[in-house]
Formats: sequence, C-alpha cells, structure tokens
Amino acid sequence: MSVALTAEKLNKYFHEPEEFRVLQDITLSVNKGEFVPIIGKSGCGKSTLLYLLSTLDTDYTGNIMINNEKVTGLSQNQLAAFRNEHIGFVFQFHFLLPEFTALENVMLPALKLGRWGKDEITERALDKLKQLEMDQFAHKLSGKLSGGQQQRIAIARALINDPMIIMADEPTGNLDSGNTKLVFDIFSRLAHEENIAVLAVTHDLDFAKHADHVIEMMDGHIIS
Repeated sequence: MSVALTAEKLNKYFHEPEEFRVLQDITLSVNKGEFVPIIGKSGCGKSTLLYLLSTLDTDYTGNIMINNEKVTGLSQNQLAAFRNEHIGFVFQFHFLLPEFTALENVMLPALKLGRWGKDEITERALDKLKQLEMDQFAHKLSGKLSGGQQQRIAIARALINDPMIIMADEPTGNLDSGNTKLVFDIFSRLAHEENIAVLAVTHDLDFAKHADHVIEMMDGHIIS
C-alpha cells in the first residue's frame, strides 16, 4: 500500500481564555485504500486533529505530508487549490445548497477546479450519483431530500474530483442506524474498491468496529 498522508509531531494550542495544549506530539500515517475512523470522547481533540490534517487549520507545529507533498507552510490560496484537487470533505451537516439540484451541488467542486468542460462534469456528476444510487434524484432540489439522501449527495460531491483522500467529520451524526450503516458501507467500498484513503471522526463505535484500523484519542494523545 502507498501512503496517502503522514503527520509528524503535531502540536496545537488554544490561546483563549488561557493557553491550552489540545494536541500533543501526534504522529500517524494513513495508506491509500484504508478506512480509518478516529474515535474518542468529546473534547479529546479528534475533530481538531482532522481539521489540521485536512489543511483547514494551519495554526500548529509539526509537519503534514499528503500524497508525498509537504502541505505545511503552503499559502492559503495554495492550500485551497490543493484541497479541491486532492481532498473530498463530508461533514455532519451536509452543506448542500438547498436551492440547487442534487446534480448541481455535486458539480460545484469540479466547476471550480476547471479540469473538465461542463458536459464532462455533468457526466461525471451523474456517474458519482449513480455509484451512490442517487441518480434518480439528480434533478430534484437538494432541500427536498431526506437527511440520508442529502448525506449521500454530499459524498458524491466529495468524490467528483477523484480525491486521493476523504476526510469526514461525524458523517453519521444526524443519521438513523439504517443510514449510518449505508454510509459506513459506502466508505468501506470507496477505500477497498476505489483505493481512496478515508479518515472519519466518529462517536459511533459500531461505525468504527469494522474499519481497517482505528485511531483512538484521549486528552490530545493517540492512545492506540
């Protein structure tokens, strides 16, 4: 397996209301083709870690490499372009535009990337929706879909630019058990069949149970 992401000696401080070290010497690696949940109690630092690894937060010490490229120290513009090309995001709240159709929402990151023409982006978006069994809702306004359907649209959107890694923050936090299992199965398939690295913060221990390996955190440390 080839390495998708490595982090070395990450430290993160919060400075208000007083200085607090929220992450302490975090070192880890994730391979392509692996589904890796990050678990731990609330406040242990797992979402903070994900935001560092995803380059959304750059206020830390240490080094992060993604796809053999050092992202630590890149400018905000460089990071924005890097994220759009290499990282797909899935959050607890899907952040779909309710006045756009499912298809239009999925197309947005590819239109921004500008690698393909609009017709090809439309075809790609329809293909991603089909992978997630959502193609029949392509022309429906996303605001009219159920929570589980909206989360599958958000996953299709995360896949549109063929990312090397998907980062998910509590992706099943608002879903019932049936849709939670569905999202787990999708992530597992993406890792094992599409060779994508999937890194997911979760409170759901069942969600984590069948993963390739699990990163467990406590008090800003990785404990297993």
